[in-house]
Amino acid sequence: MDACMSGERRFGVTLIERGSEVGGGDIRAMAGTMAEIMRAEQLDDGRWNILVVGAERIRVHQWLNDDPYPRAQLEAWPDSPWDQSAEVQGDDVVRKLRHVLVLAVEAGLKADPMVELDDDPTELSYQISILAPFGALDRQRLLVAPGPVERLALAMELLDEQEDILRARLA
Repeated sequence: MDACMSGERRFGVTLIERGSEVGGGDIRAMAGTMAEIMRAEQLDDGRWNILVVGAERIRVHQWLNDDPYPRAQLEAWPDSPWDQSAEVQGDDVVRKLRHVLVLAVEAGLKADPMVELDDDPTELSYQISILAPFGALDRQRLLVAPGPVERLALAMELLDEQEDILRARLA
């Protein structure tokens, strides 16, 4: 945290695909998100409370030595361009997302079907990735999709699967 707070107040976040966060021997994903620290408060015992926001998608080229903490050579990974079809596709995915979130609430999960969503297909595709009741590996699949058109198409497939799971749970 000292390094982050004295620098750009940013750090990379990736999924640990296998292994544990502590103790080494883990296998880390090669794609993630650059997180920007919006607020930070150091507690008396040395721990921190931080509020971060995902700033951009990143691609890891190489993991470096973990001393004193995990580090990597990386680059920003912008989305591929989107076209008008993403807007139409986005409307369909939003309807499906809201339907699945209603089912999630009925199943006793914490969800908000009335959450406000962005009109921009790129932002929308990332919002759906976070708001839908997906597991970490499905979210990682969405993160590495080339762009919003592909991400929205994959989100629709995953939402269809989630709907089936939730309906079975409610039956």
